[in-house]
Amino acid sequence: MYNGKLDNNELINRINELKKERKAVLVAHTYQRDEVQEIADMVGDSFALSKYCASIDTETIVFAGVHFMAESAKILSPRKTVLLPDRNAGCPMADMVTAEGLREFKKNYPNAAVVCYINSSAEVKAECDICCTSSNAVKVIKSLKEKEIIFVPDKNLGSYIAKMVPEKKMILWEGYCPTHHRIQPEDVIKARENHSDALVLIHPECKPEVFELADFVGSTKQIIDYATKSNNKKFIIGTEMGVLYSLKKNNPEKVFYMLSNGFICPNMKKTTIPSIYNSLNEMQYKIELDNDTIEKASKSLKRMLEIN
Repeated sequence: MYNGKLDNNELINRINELKKERKAVLVAHTYQRDEVQEIADMVGDSFALSKYCASIDTETIVFAGVHFMAESAKILSPRKTVLLPDRNAGCPMADMVTAEGLREFKKNYPNAAVVCYINSSAEVKAECDICCTSSNAVKVIKSLKEKEIIFVPDKNLGSYIAKMVPEKKMILWEGYCPTHHRIQPEDVIKARENHSDALVLIHPECKPEVFELADFVGSTKQIIDYATKSNNKKFIIGTEMGVLYSLKKNNPEKVFYMLSNGFICPNMKKTTIPSIYNSLNEMQYKIELDNDTIEKASKSLKRMLEIN
């Protein structure tokens, strides 16, 4: 266990040594702390990390993210050891839907396909036909033959999908991301007034009345890609502030403003350099799922990954 006597550079050196010993990779979501993203082998959004964890040849995955992400890695790689550095790094949105609640809800719509946002537990994924991320949600919904779609747990992302795929009837669960959901239209209006020459890029986890004011709506990776390819030099960013690390690293000549002060997911910031060191040193905290859950949940994740 880390005793506080090593500085960050010494800890990072020890982390790299432990990765070799454990045959481990460190993956980090784009909302993680800058210093965590800096030392990760792979940084990305949920979709990119899902694909990476499924394909990488390694014995151990250290997932700098939140619980549902590490679970997804375990579902896709059941023979690998998956470690979550902070056992308390959860997701309030994922907690808003349970497998039992979803089973009851499905009874009301027997002809509907059931789609879960990746921001959900393994048990919920096991109850669904297919999974999606904010990167591929529209493509996933378009791929389904069913006209009715139960979508859990994010009603805001579901509303965005409904706008983009009007031929489908979206039946939305009443869940949301507390970090994105608290953003108001007035925040966008004020940001535009303060930075009139900047484009507004917003994540679809925000409310419909917020993302409808954007110049571009997309996942974290899509926001990064859009800003990188754009000829514009200034951007207002409507998602968790961790994305600024990649935006600034990829575009040092461009300027980025946050849509709102304090646009932070507390759970995403729980992972630290010391907790990563402890995770590798003590092989903690292991993600454990029963075989039945893995088998059922893997179908929804693998079906998502098969969509081009």
